[in-house]
Amino acid sequence: MESYLVAAASACWLGILTSISPCPLATNIAAITYIGKRVDRPGYVLAAGLIYTLGRTISYLALAMLLVASVLAVPDLSFFLQRYMNVALGPILLVVGLMLMGVFRLNFSGPSFGRRLQGRVEKFGLWGAGLLGVLFALSFCPVSAALFFGSLLPIALRHESSVVIPSVYGIGTALPVVVFAILIALGAGWLGKAFKALTRFELWARRITGAVFVVVGLYYIALYILKLDI
Repeated sequence: MESYLVAAASACWLGILTSISPCPLATNIAAITYIGKRVDRPGYVLAAGLIYTLGRTISYLALAMLLVASVLAVPDLSFFLQRYMNVALGPILLVVGLMLMGVFRLNFSGPSFGRRLQGRVEKFGLWGAGLLGVLFALSFCPVSAALFFGSLLPIALRHESSVVIPSVYGIGTALPVVVFAILIALGAGWLGKAFKALTRFELWARRITGAVFVVVGLYYIALYILKLDI
């Protein structure tokens, strides 16, 4: 049980880190702009923020359920992963950690997909926020793809969780939008300062998390691949 709680907490942190990384943060800013249009109606802003969260959560949940359930439904593949997951996890964590630390980058566009569609969902009103959540969740970029496919899915597979852990991750990815929606609803004048602080926090949080991933990845490589007695 304790291990599962740690996994859920890790999924939430990965979701938060995903949401404040540069590429996903651009789509979240677009979402905040969309949600904040009705600043004269605080209840509307809060509801839109929660519906946006629901949209993102549903997207990640559906994708993770499909992938995790498909893998676990194949006995041979499931057995293979259970046996060799720790072996694969070391190199995966090492690569993801180096990406988070900025040692190397992959160049392909992520948020442009969501930006092109933002204007098309405005006619849906309040529910358009949920549609934005769905669309933005699926517009993967290098960092978000690495965190979802390289970190979250291995955790979900290891604990055979196709619902709870992906849901916690989805909620984590939308938490900053909910926080800013609350600030907008309260008419907070220090909204800009909060955003700048979040940007600075993201840089160090990403580097520290990347360093932890590298250390853990090297540990798994030494333990399960090199067979060192640590």
